Amino acid sequence: MKTSSVCFTFAVLTTMLISSVAHADVRLPGFFSDHMVLQQQSKIKIWGWSDAGDEVTVSIGENSAVATTNDDGKWQVELAPMEASKTPVSLVVKGGHNEIKLTDLLIGEVWLCSGQSNMEWTVARSVNAEQEIAAADYPLIRHIKIPREPSSTPVEDLNATWQVCSPKTAGNFTACGYFMARKLAKELDVPVGLINSSWGGTRVEPWTPPVGFEKVEALKSIHESVIGRTPGSATFKSKLSSFIADSEKWLAEAKDSLERGLSIGSPPEYPGSLKPYTSHQDPTMLYNGMIHGMVGFPIRGAIWYQGESNHNEGMLYFEKKKALINGWRELWGQGDFPFYFVQIAPYQYGNEDPSILARFWEAQAETTTLPKVEMVVINDIATLNDIHPPNKQDVGLRLANLALKFDYGKAEVVALSPEVESHSVENGNLKVRFKNVGGGLKTRDGNAPTHFEIVGKGSNGFQPATASFEGDAVIVLKSEKVSDPTAFRFAWDKLAEPNLTGGTGLPVGACRGGKVPGFLDVIPVGEYDLVYELNLAKLGDQIKYDRNNSASIGAFDRIGYLLELNSSEYGDQKLFVTMDAFTDNVKAIGVPTVESKAVFQQKVSGLEVFANSKTIKTGKIGEGNIEFWPNNYGPGNGSGVPGASGQKFDFGDTFADPEAGYGSMQVHNFKAKQTLFAINHWSQGNSADIGIGNGTGDHSDWTFSSSGSKYSAKKLRIYVRQK
Repeated sequence: MKTSSVCFTFAVLTTMLISSVAHADVRLPGFFSDHMVLQQQSKIKIWGWSDAGDEVTVSIGENSAVATTNDDGKWQVELAPMEASKTPVSLVVKGGHNEIKLTDLLIGEVWLCSGQSNMEWTVARSVNAEQEIAAADYPLIRHIKIPREPSSTPVEDLNATWQVCSPKTAGNFTACGYFMARKLAKELDVPVGLINSSWGGTRVEPWTPPVGFEKVEALKSIHESVIGRTPGSATFKSKLSSFIADSEKWLAEAKDSLERGLSIGSPPEYPGSLKPYTSHQDPTMLYNGMIHGMVGFPIRGAIWYQGESNHNEGMLYFEKKKALINGWRELWGQGDFPFYFVQIAPYQYGNEDPSILARFWEAQAETTTLPKVEMVVINDIATLNDIHPPNKQDVGLRLANLALKFDYGKAEVVALSPEVESHSVENGNLKVRFKNVGGGLKTRDGNAPTHFEIVGKGSNGFQPATASFEGDAVIVLKSEKVSDPTAFRFAWDKLAEPNLTGGTGLPVGACRGGKVPGFLDVIPVGEYDLVYELNLAKLGDQIKYDRNNSASIGAFDRIGYLLELNSSEYGDQKLFVTMDAFTDNVKAIGVPTVESKAVFQQKVSGLEVFANSKTIKTGKIGEGNIEFWPNNYGPGNGSGVPGASGQKFDFGDTFADPEAGYGSMQVHNFKAKQTLFAINHWSQGNSADIGIGNGTGDHSDWTFSSSGSKYSAKKLRIYVRQK
């Protein structure tokens, strides 16, 4: 044997020998560091890792406990609860081979701060940042920012460092958390620790643990998707077994084909449902990477500011919040710890249906039906063109007041916004009674309350209401356009900044009540006879109506079109438009086909519009225009419709050859430069161009939009008023 080989062998053996006798040092999770705050009046849970069987002693002064490391190398102790103290203490951990000492620890109140960008928003980016940072000399407030680390599997160790609040550090603290902590520290005179685990732009699903999805029936599909990607789960094993069986079958067939000189087919593709999640927006990814490693670390509760990325989901968001809250609580093992959150602010959200955000606010408010969950309303401090209102001082103050009232025994603190208690109808007026009025309802500007609407039969949708006070807790609503009100709504618009508050200035959030008449109840459809009914999902080269009563129709003097659409993007849309008859041929008032020979590009009279959308001008319009034809068409304003563009497809276009072309069925209020409804390109079936109101793209008449596929329901009904 050569000398070099002997030396190499000796070196390898020496390394193996050293490795076999080496011992692991005792260690703590990475987020345990100097300056940490531990939760008072709660068993103090400390854990870490060391050699299996190693005895570990953990102590804070005389408060001490001993643990033995298990076979997986993990140990855990629970120290006796301690009272809040502004006197720094040390945490000492002794293992068999080393000792760890953390210094300048405080005992006080610990709050988890999570959500998306408005929680991550820093003091340095808030109102009066320079003055706030200069005054941030609060050494009893401590802050830790958990790194942005998504993970497809639970991460046991989080690495981050606690910081002492000072003008040098406070600028990077979560603003909502800091301003809450500042109020608590002053009122309670105890240390406050903030665990900031937030990430801008994130949805609620990635923050939610698997057990949260599991317990909510409406989220069953998400839970199945999560479990299907979890190695070791029954679902994963079953799918993997099927894939292996298919692969073995393919290998056998491939071998046989080779022996016979035949071509070999493609192998089975690895199931996508078994592949791990990769995006930080996927379910459980941020729980795994940014929450799991601290689960069980004692906290007082959590604050949450998130929702902008889920805002178009309506009441489904309530189900997802329920999964998040209950999932965290179950895993933390502290019972129903307090969970306080911020209702997102009014914001433009592009051309989106204004009521989508209102329905989301309603879902957020519904979350307060869960135990020990409360919400702060901030529609009084919004920035309509900025999704990040910079006034985080009031947000933090309102969160702090919730904690002071419900967790720290300050019963006299008014922390809740006024909420609807009941409503009634008296003498043609609708009265709304509020609770939590905090000394009596008032308005910020001293004027009458704004943003109330009422509806009743025959009122053509919700109408603005005049609001007045009756005593301390009642608002009286009336409108000349609503003689018999049945329902009300308040601040039901994405841009609503109402002036109504409680006596302490806390704003009233979006709300509604009563029984809203169905759209068919508030339109004069009873005066008309149904001619055609068509499920627009069945559009195609041939139009086959679901109902066709044209053979029984006599002479008529008016025509009506009722279009009902529903989608998550555009919301629930309904429109009924009537006009003086533009033809006496009942076959020509339906979808214009080559067979119907319906070609109309003309003005119509007696136009009256009913719609459930505020963006559409309703009422007796008078003059409008229609563009009905099966042909292709161009954007040129050939018929000279007033105000129409000659370059874009809108309410004044020109039909062209071939006759069996793109197809247009459009009604317009050209004076308002508004498409009332459009059904184009029906040969594309479910992906036809369909819309109510002006299109959201380059062309207001929905041309080239292929929007039909976005609707979960879409129905057209055509009526006439017979003479």
